[in-house]
Amino acid sequence: MAVRADRGRRALDTGRGTRRAQRAAARLARGEVSSIRFGVSELPPEGIPDAAFLDSLVEQGHRAIELPFTKDFPWKEKRCEEFGTLAAERGLRVSVHAPYFAGLTIPDEDRGRQSLAAIEHTMKLGRSLGAPVVVVHLGSRYDEDPGVLLDRIRGRLTRLEEKVSGMGVALGLETAGNRSQFGTLGDIALLASEFGFVRPVIDWAHIHAMTGGGLADPAAFGAVLEFVDASFPGWMTAPLHTQFSDNEFGPSGEIRHTEYGRGTLRVAPLIRAAQEKGVSMVVISESRDAESHERIWEEARPLLEAGVDRSGRPLAASDIDFPRPVTVTRKADRFVPEGLDRPLTLSNVDKVFFPDDGYTKGDLIQYYASIAPVLLSHLEGRPISMSRYPDGLAGGSFYEKRAPGHQPSWMRTVEVESDSMGGVIDFLVADSPEALMWFANMGCIEIHPFHSREGSLDFPDYAIFDFDPSEGATWDQVVAAARLLEVALRQLGLRGYPKLSGSRGIHVYVPLDPVHTYERVRRFVGEVGRYLAAANPDDITMEWDKSKRGGKVFIDHNRNASGQTVAAPYSVRPRAGAPVSAPVAWSELGGLANGDVTIANVWDRIARHGDLFAPVIAGGQTLDAAEQMLGIS
Repeated sequence: MAVRADRGRRALDTGRGTRRAQRAAARLARGEVSSIRFGVSELPPEGIPDAAFLDSLVEQGHRAIELPFTKDFPWKEKRCEEFGTLAAERGLRVSVHAPYFAGLTIPDEDRGRQSLAAIEHTMKLGRSLGAPVVVVHLGSRYDEDPGVLLDRIRGRLTRLEEKVSGMGVALGLETAGNRSQFGTLGDIALLASEFGFVRPVIDWAHIHAMTGGGLADPAAFGAVLEFVDASFPGWMTAPLHTQFSDNEFGPSGEIRHTEYGRGTLRVAPLIRAAQEKGVSMVVISESRDAESHERIWEEARPLLEAGVDRSGRPLAASDIDFPRPVTVTRKADRFVPEGLDRPLTLSNVDKVFFPDDGYTKGDLIQYYASIAPVLLSHLEGRPISMSRYPDGLAGGSFYEKRAPGHQPSWMRTVEVESDSMGGVIDFLVADSPEALMWFANMGCIEIHPFHSREGSLDFPDYAIFDFDPSEGATWDQVVAAARLLEVALRQLGLRGYPKLSGSRGIHVYVPLDPVHTYERVRRFVGEVGRYLAAANPDDITMEWDKSKRGGKVFIDHNRNASGQTVAAPYSVRPRAGAPVSAPVAWSELGGLANGDVTIANVWDRIARHGDLFAPVIAGGQTLDAAEQMLGIS
């Protein structure tokens, strides 16, 4: 019997765990230990219904489709919405290639504005399609200095970002294939470091041409993948969007696409390299003829179905498409992950931690291994309070602050002065994927870091407004309270960044330079909270006595006291559905609620929006002017 949660956000049924176990067994039998989606660049033929066209792709084994809007815009938004819905129902990932004329390097400003408008329109169509990325060519070099070109591109990306912010569609910059074109992977990495909505798109034929046929074996492809791993944040390349075709090339680069087999580029070495490195990747066949699509797929498919020749099994038991899936080998009653930089042993990975969903301890450990590229920057140098659930949601839980002593020798600790615990104690920190995996193996469903870092432990680098609904308060009241804070912060000249708590409320972080004491930050949050409660007494309260909160939203400014913690961004929360404490944009608050973002779907969100909490890490604010406005001395 199915039970629908509030607003239909999540459907739980008693057979879910069984079905997940069956799908997990099928994954094990297929040896699926890499996450590679193969697809084609193609528009549906005239006269063929979209549903039938997509069904044919699925029957062939494809899991992605790129729509080549390379000459014009053949579809309106309604067609895009309908096509996107059909594709999503079939598990197909949709992307769009923008028109070739829409480059970012064009010197003429009028033509440049037209190009930006075309890119913006393509991204709007991409939004209707549910596409996480729109692919564009950077454009010609025009015999100009690279610095001049980069500055021009920066200016146009700045203007574009203002138009597409919050759209949920990333801009994929494609690698150039000819020396007359601009856009090496290094150029794209530089732009991606400055613009969070930019993603790299590797055209393997272009790389092959620019290296004089250098992509001849798995090692050559692997070197490119290693460069990507070193040059881009992990969340930007989960998955890595790529394109593939055979081509002819000369001293200046690519001359033309050609039928697969006539050139020297082969897909098998790419698949082997990606599998060996555990890369999550989309491979779009950009061949100009159907026969080449088929030949590329015929060569790739057996490798994808066979997986990597490893001795182990997937760590995760669920059918979640985790980036960079981990393989483990059983040794007695323990499991050893393969390919890690630090030695680690896991236990009871098949124990069910989320009974309503069938998620296991192995799924939890895999989640933290996969989210590490995003999460670790938020935990750097911060002592961790362990919130342990050794038996999952069905068992008891407890907090553990002191490093237990049996942690691996490579795990770092930080000394923290604690009056309540009788002096200096060692707290653990998370500075590697392996450390996060160890915490999860200890039953730490959620991660609770300090608000301050090693070297400035007495000075938090953000203030937290914790909007906690009392019994009887509605989600709409929580949202209204947070929105009122947004207005107040703007008036105080401060930036705030909201995230779903993943439990019941909303957390808003105000990034700070580490120059204020905990008491000063706590006082500031309390003073602002009192103003908010005075402005909206029907919905907001600062009342400590729970019995007197009367269906209102409580602002807990004591969360800013020394030693207090809240769940980190991207932390899992110990609730049915395995929800994530997910950063959101202010514009999303009315449309998202706790439980909407989980360990299963957070990946698509990160691919579309990036790390919305990245500005929190940067700090860059003080409370001086705001305190003066509030009359705090």
